[in-house]
Amino acid sequence: MQKIYFDNAATTRVREEVIGKMQDALASCYGNPSSTHGFGRSAKTEIEQARKTIAKYLNAHPSEIIFTSGGTEADNMILRSAVRDLGVHTIITSKIEHHAVLHTADALVKEFGIQVQYVDLDSFGNIDLVHLEQLLEADDSKKLVSLMHVNNEIGNILDIHEIAKLCKSKGALLHSDTVQSIGHFQWDLQATPIDFIVAAAHKFHGPKGVGFAFIRKNTNLEPLIIGGSQERGYRAGTEAFHNIVGLREAFVAAYDNLEEEKEYISGLKEYFINKIKVAIPEVKFNGYSGHLDRSTYTIVSVCLPFNEEKSQMLLFHLDLKGIACSEGSACQSGADGGSHVLAEILSEEDLQKPSVRFSFSKYNTKEEVDYVIEVLKEFSQS
Repeated sequence: MQKIYFDNAATTRVREEVIGKMQDALASCYGNPSSTHGFGRSAKTEIEQARKTIAKYLNAHPSEIIFTSGGTEADNMILRSAVRDLGVHTIITSKIEHHAVLHTADALVKEFGIQVQYVDLDSFGNIDLVHLEQLLEADDSKKLVSLMHVNNEIGNILDIHEIAKLCKSKGALLHSDTVQSIGHFQWDLQATPIDFIVAAAHKFHGPKGVGFAFIRKNTNLEPLIIGGSQERGYRAGTEAFHNIVGLREAFVAAYDNLEEEKEYISGLKEYFINKIKVAIPEVKFNGYSGHLDRSTYTIVSVCLPFNEEKSQMLLFHLDLKGIACSEGSACQSGADGGSHVLAEILSEEDLQKPSVRFSFSKYNTKEEVDYVIEVLKEFSQS
C-alpha cells in the first residue's frame, strides 16, 4: 500500500537540512541565550541572526520580529494586547477565520466588553469590501481588522494590500493570520501598510512549536507572557533556541526556492483539478480552490457527490488506502460541529455531501495524484 501525504495545510514534512541544523544546535550550542558567558552569547547571536534574516526577506526591521510558539500564540498575543493596551473597542473579522482569531475575539467580548463585527462574504468566501468600508465608518471606536491572507480550508487569497490601504485610510489597525502564506508568498512589509502578521514554521517544512509575530514599530503593545525581558520584552521565557534555528533554515529555504517550488506545486494542483473533473464530473470546488489564480497553489477543497452512507466512510476509506487528507481544518479534528468555514459558504444541499481538503508540497508527485484520483473514482463507483 502506498503512503501519500496530501495534508500539507495541516503540517509539512521537515526538510532534511532543517533537521541537520537543529541537531547541530542541540549538540553544540546549549547555552542559555540570556547568559553573559560565551556559551550564552553564541546562542544569542544565532537567535539575533535568525531575526535579522527573517526581517530582511520580509523587508521589515529586526525589532519587529518576535519569536513565539506558533501562529495561535501570536494571534492571541496581538488581539489581546491590542484590546488591552491600544484601546481597541471593535474587532472586525469574518466568520471563516481560524479559531485562533474567532475564539480569542469571543473571549475578549466577555472579558473586556468589546464588540465583534463580521464582514459579509459572498458564496465563494470572498470579503465584501463595500461592507468592510461601511463597518470601518460606522462609528468612532478604535478598530482592529483581522482577516487572514490565505484561508486554511478553501485556499482563497485576500487582496491584503488593498485591505491594508483601506484600513490605514480609516485609521484602523490591521492584523492578518498569515500562517498559510508565510513561506509560500512574497511579502514586502514596507510596501504593505499592515500592522501585524503571524507565522508558524511547521507550515513551510520547519519544526512544530515555533513561529513569529511581526509587530510594526511604535505600536506599544505590552507582553502577554510576563517574566524575563526576552524577545524585546514582548515574550518572557527562555527561547527555544534549536526551534528558532530550524525556523530560520526552513524560512530561508522556502524563500530561496520559492518560485521553483511554487511552479512545481502549482502544476500538481492543476493536474489534480483536471484529473478529478474527468474521474468525477459532478465534483464541485469549495471557494476559489478550483481557480489557480484566485486561491493558493497548495490547497484544493472539493465537495464530492456521495450519498450519506459513502460520506461517512470516505475519510476512513482513504486512510485505509494510505492517503492522508483532511475533512476540514486539522485544528478541528474530532469535533462534531463540522467546518465552520464550509457552513458559511455552502448550500444546505452541499453541506450534506463530504468535502475534503487536499493540500500539496514539494514532496508530492503526479504519480501520487494519479493514485488518489483512482481511489476516489473506484470509491464513487462502488
